[in-house]
Amino acid sequence: MEEVVNYGVLSLIPAILAVVLAFKTKNVVLSLLISLYVGALIIAAWNPWQALQDLFSNYLFVDITSSGNAQTIVMMSFVGGFVALIEKSGGAKAFAKAIAEKITGKATAQVFAWVGGLAIFFSDSGNSLILGPIFRPIMDRLRVSRAKLAYILDSTSSPVCILVPVTGWGVYIMSIIATEFENLGIVESEMSVFMKAVPYQFYAILALLLVPLIAAGKKDFGPMALAEESAKHGLTEEQKAADEEVIVSDDTNVSPWNMVVPLIVLFSVIFIMFIGWGFPTQNVPGSKIRVALTSGYFMASVALLAMIVRQKLMTFTEAFDTFIGGIKKMAGILTIIVCAWGVGSVCGNLGTSNFIVDSTVGVISPSLVPALLFIIGAVISFATGTSWGTMAILLPLGISMANGFGVSEYITIAAVLSGSLFGDHCAPISDTTVMSSMAAGCNHIEHVKTQIPYAGMAAAAAFISYLIIGVAQVSAFVALPIAIAVLVVLYLVMTKVWGLKEEAK
Repeated sequence: MEEVVNYGVLSLIPAILAVVLAFKTKNVVLSLLISLYVGALIIAAWNPWQALQDLFSNYLFVDITSSGNAQTIVMMSFVGGFVALIEKSGGAKAFAKAIAEKITGKATAQVFAWVGGLAIFFSDSGNSLILGPIFRPIMDRLRVSRAKLAYILDSTSSPVCILVPVTGWGVYIMSIIATEFENLGIVESEMSVFMKAVPYQFYAILALLLVPLIAAGKKDFGPMALAEESAKHGLTEEQKAADEEVIVSDDTNVSPWNMVVPLIVLFSVIFIMFIGWGFPTQNVPGSKIRVALTSGYFMASVALLAMIVRQKLMTFTEAFDTFIGGIKKMAGILTIIVCAWGVGSVCGNLGTSNFIVDSTVGVISPSLVPALLFIIGAVISFATGTSWGTMAILLPLGISMANGFGVSEYITIAAVLSGSLFGDHCAPISDTTVMSSMAAGCNHIEHVKTQIPYAGMAAAAAFISYLIIGVAQVSAFVALPIAIAVLVVLYLVMTKVWGLKEEAK
């Protein structure tokens, strides 16, 4: 890989280009590839031939072959096969019909989807891809927009995972904390530090609380309000064309158990493996978490395939072809993810994050450290589409600043995590953003446009809370209720000046 160099303002070009082109062209892959090539061009001293070679040799090939990314690609392939079997066999549709009587209103449907997202806490990607097929037909029937479903899926993916220590997110964060605490001579377990920082993770908490608040308020604003208004008239032709059709000969014979049993198998395999690796008393490495997830999806697919054949809904060949078709269908999303990894890598080599940090951090008051780190993290993560990369850069800096300024390490760590999460939640080049729009059957750019005002509102409330907690030196038990109150006020104001009232439940 290239030596990390700070290219000044030039380092911002690929990140800005990726976001602007994505909105302008509505073609995410093309936008990312152009952004990646321009970044390689800058590093290659504007030599187009060298940049072309570096595009593959230094970025795309390297990112695909790294162990964690390779695991993700294999896992996502099996997820695609599993989702295709669930959808095309009619399992998701039958399950949706079975619980339809219990979900009779828009608010109830949104809360059910939210609760489901909280329950699937162990995987940011699994969350969307499991719940999307289940709730899509329910939301369609109740005339809730695909954009709203994508927003709910996205808001209960990474914001949940970052609060739980036994997820890949938690393991990754604690590994950085442990290293920095050891370097500074601070004696405290990384698990203890992580848990003490949780109450201060304002953005993650507010992003989660905003979903039921919106469901209960029955009001939306901005682009989401327009999407909800449009959904009252039914699905668009584009949405209908993109939906997977049930291909069994007689879908009236499909049982809801065709959805339930595979999910039981999925969760059982995952947690049996977790327990075998010492969960919940020991940390499970991120690599093993991906092994468990991949194994779970594979065994769930085997179980469902066996049920489909035994019930004579499809022949073995048809069912297996459906599974393979699901894997093929993941090619598009995997292409986006790989390109996004490439943009993240080229931004790292350009020193994008270092430039943002150096341009922002100056002579500051210790009381402003949490709020400042939150803003820096939000800018970096949105620009690069990676929260993990942002955390790798800012956590060491934040912990050192906290130690030097005498600011609480727990608050500072939480502020970095909250800012880093923002980009993963709503950047158009973030993998979880892409997966949420795909799972909901929503146009990707529409998902980004409708979600950003809501995510921005949660971010504003979090920023205000970090200012309060820094200046007033109050505990999380005081600051968090204040943050929630700020969020509620902002929501009421935004719906008043920029919203449309939904139909009554």
